[in-house]
Amino acid sequence: MTNLATGLVETSEEHGDRPALRLDDQVVTYAEFLDAARRVAGMLRARGLEPGARIGLVFPNVPAFPIVFYGAVLAGCIVVPMNPLLKGREIEYYLDDAGISVVFAWDQAADASREAAQGRDIEVVAVGAAGPEDDQLDGTPVDDPADRADDDTVVILYTSGTTGSPKGAELTHANLSTNARTSAKTLMDLTADDVVMGCLPLFHVFGLTCGLNATVVTGACLTLLPRFDAASALSMIGRDGVTIFEGVPTMYSGMLHVDGREQYDMSSLRSCLSGGSAMPVEVLREFEETFGCMVLEGYGLSETSPVASFNHPDAERKAGSVGTPIAGMEMRLVDDDGNDVTGEDAGEIAIRGEGLMKGYWGRPEATAESVPDGWFRTGDVGRRDDDGYFFIVDRKKELIIRGGYNVYPREIEEALYEHSSVAEVAVVGIQDRDLGEEVGAAVALKPGADVSVDELRDFAKERLAAYKYPRHVWLLDELPKGPTGKILRREIEPPEDL
Repeated sequence: MTNLATGLVETSEEHGDRPALRLDDQVVTYAEFLDAARRVAGMLRARGLEPGARIGLVFPNVPAFPIVFYGAVLAGCIVVPMNPLLKGREIEYYLDDAGISVVFAWDQAADASREAAQGRDIEVVAVGAAGPEDDQLDGTPVDDPADRADDDTVVILYTSGTTGSPKGAELTHANLSTNARTSAKTLMDLTADDVVMGCLPLFHVFGLTCGLNATVVTGACLTLLPRFDAASALSMIGRDGVTIFEGVPTMYSGMLHVDGREQYDMSSLRSCLSGGSAMPVEVLREFEETFGCMVLEGYGLSETSPVASFNHPDAERKAGSVGTPIAGMEMRLVDDDGNDVTGEDAGEIAIRGEGLMKGYWGRPEATAESVPDGWFRTGDVGRRDDDGYFFIVDRKKELIIRGGYNVYPREIEEALYEHSSVAEVAVVGIQDRDLGEEVGAAVALKPGADVSVDELRDFAKERLAAYKYPRHVWLLDELPKGPTGKILRREIEPPEDL
């Protein structure tokens, strides 16, 4: 029998009295966690839901998410996590595409789910941050996890939909179990004494695997932050004795810009993990110098559960690299025809291994296109050095072709991040009649900084080849970001007067 929830059962038997989840003053032990999850599973069984039924989850990072998630998994159901900021019309897409039977929604944001469920035979269960109340938990608690096979789907995670409608990546019990255990051991060396910062959204694969599932299989504690705020995160690290911080680059950048950052107690930290997008080298260096904790960068996608490669703590770390493949995963570089790219030439990253998704829910043609030969085509352009370390050059789809020359946005962004006034930057292609595309850069400045766009343009020009530097630079108060804090280049719109 393989069921992701087996990890919670085993950990509860060994560490039942230890804290599993924390939200400010609320602490949930592993025994309480398992008991609540078993009651949720009983509630689902009482409604006649069989293994394989799809259950929607619409929660921020509050204890209700882990409790309902593991309750559904115990019952053998498939979980479809959703961003609690989604509007009703957006939730409708998930309900219809996944064929969801029941939606559990945070009571403070349940109206959107109710709106989406209208006219559909779908129950919406509004739940408080602490989890379902006793009067909601009808049915007999489920003692043992439902029998599930390795390749049975346990989670459908919808991709961001950079092209067309979002696609649901089917992740199996084996996918998530192996990736969580490997991540806990290889990335973090987690033990029951660790406290992991839970500020990455649990409805996103990074937070789900490396935050929730990795802590569950080791007996560590996950301290939750419902919505990321840099000052709150710094305060929580000292308050809760956080030993592992997991975040995306914008979170690290945000903490660097908190007033009085030197006053926060960061002494408990022993490791920081970064993923979701490439970490600017300057941000990495400044964070390590300021807070005295090494940042280890990795790489992965929803379709790979997510971790595919990592800068391993016991090996050489290379700044700007996403490391080498983790155990059970393989990576290679291919050209447009699927042939291997050798040397240090750039190619599309292809991945296979234990974490590779089962496929896209209800989309066999999209699955075949993305995994034509057992290797998932990521759409990311990378290079590999002689030591086998991978470096992300950029998204294949975000490549700028200026006058026949390939321009990779990240290279320009790295140059602008070296400017002392720059907090965030995103480089995009702008249509140009003569060159096809011109290079543009949207920049957010650090608090109190005063620099002109001309100065920024000249700064980049000094550091980049003539065909690369951004001819167009404009300032924004803040760059658009996704639910994990990742900067969304596709939502950057140049000013009309450019």
